[in-house]
Amino acid sequence: MNPLDKLTGYFEHFPGIGARQAKRFAFHILTMQKEESEELASLISGIQDNVIECASCRRFFSKNGGSADVCDICMDGSRDRSKLLVVERDTDIRSIERSGVYEGLYFVLGGTVPLLESRENNKLRGGGLKRVVEARLAENLSEVILGFSVNPDGENTGRFVESVLKEITGADKLKISHLGRGLSTGSELEYADPETLKNALQNRY
Repeated sequence: MNPLDKLTGYFEHFPGIGARQAKRFAFHILTMQKEESEELASLISGIQDNVIECASCRRFFSKNGGSADVCDICMDGSRDRSKLLVVERDTDIRSIERSGVYEGLYFVLGGTVPLLESRENNKLRGGGLKRVVEARLAENLSEVILGFSVNPDGENTGRFVESVLKEITGADKLKISHLGRGLSTGSELEYADPETLKNALQNRY
């Protein structure tokens, strides 16, 4: 396999990227200035050393030369620690933060539980969520919000999280809520506009 085909193959493994778009990416790199392609290569090779996973919420954040293993949201003492919003991926947090309506903490589950697949997604952090909730219960956690996309996979993932929470001693005292129907059925949380997310959070049930 020649280098161009190999690069195209890598792009095809990216989420939501098909063969045609992957080929466009590869040919675009051929048109870049050498300095630009070298900088891109440097960023890719160094990103795993400079961006790490938060030990608490599991979202990725840039260390910026620091040594902390917890992100700025989790370290922020002004956040409402009585609420924990469980989302599928990092990009969902970015969307919700832009809405400016939620001031609690987060947990990134790492994926969904597809309705039509019998196997559980092995990238899901069910065990990690369980440990975080147990630790937060010892503090003042009172509500877990299930913030998944409004589609069959998102609803199935919500049921999975509820089953995980039921295994936790003392979880019967927790309020488990879902995002309100400010989100239309079938919508992806990542692409929802700030006003829609604001309504969904304020009208959770």
